[in-house]
Amino acid sequence: MIKKKTIENEDVNNASDTEKLEEKKIDAESNEKLYKESDNNSAKIDNKSHSNVKKTTKSKPSSQKQISKEKKALKEAEQKNKDLQDKYLRLSAEFDNYRKRTLNEKINLTKYASEEILKDLLPVIDDFQRALTNINEANDLEAIKKGMELINTKFNAFLNQKGLKEIDALHKDFDMDLHEAVTKIPAPSKDLKGKIVDVIEKGYMLNDKVVRYSKVVIGE
Repeated sequence: MIKKKTIENEDVNNASDTEKLEEKKIDAESNEKLYKESDNNSAKIDNKSHSNVKKTTKSKPSSQKQISKEKKALKEAEQKNKDLQDKYLRLSAEFDNYRKRTLNEKINLTKYASEEILKDLLPVIDDFQRALTNINEANDLEAIKKGMELINTKFNAFLNQKGLKEIDALHKDFDMDLHEAVTKIPAPSKDLKGKIVDVIEKGYMLNDKVVRYSKVVIGE
């Protein structure tokens, strides 16, 4: 009985020893596995760091190119701004000169607008002065009359040339757009009833515009 127990105890001891050995073996394998995994992780980290270093070393020239491009674009923008400013200053100066020139032209136009008319009127004024000079020495009234008629004809031709025409009013129907009635008198004949029987002051038109209405007397 004692031998059997000792044998059983030995078997139990052997079994526990084998279990312990297996546990140690498992621990050793797990440790080895963990070691390998840690080595792999460290290797991966090293690879990543190397790749990052490579990337940073590779990105340096690209960033320098970007900086150079930005500098170039900035210089171009500054030059363009300078050109636009010069153009604006030139345009402003030209517009100021144009404004002054047109203002002077307007002043001169207003001041000398009647120059051409008066210049063309000078020959008629000369004829009047000659007639007044010779009227005291002339003995022939008919010659004086003809001279005055010639001057009047010349003066009317000058007025017609400038677009000024007399409004024909005598014995015409009364027109409010052309005539101004001063008074009414009994018509000398039936044909003149409602018509103009006398012109007190002549009216004139400049081209198609009435510059002075004819002052007339209407028959009733």
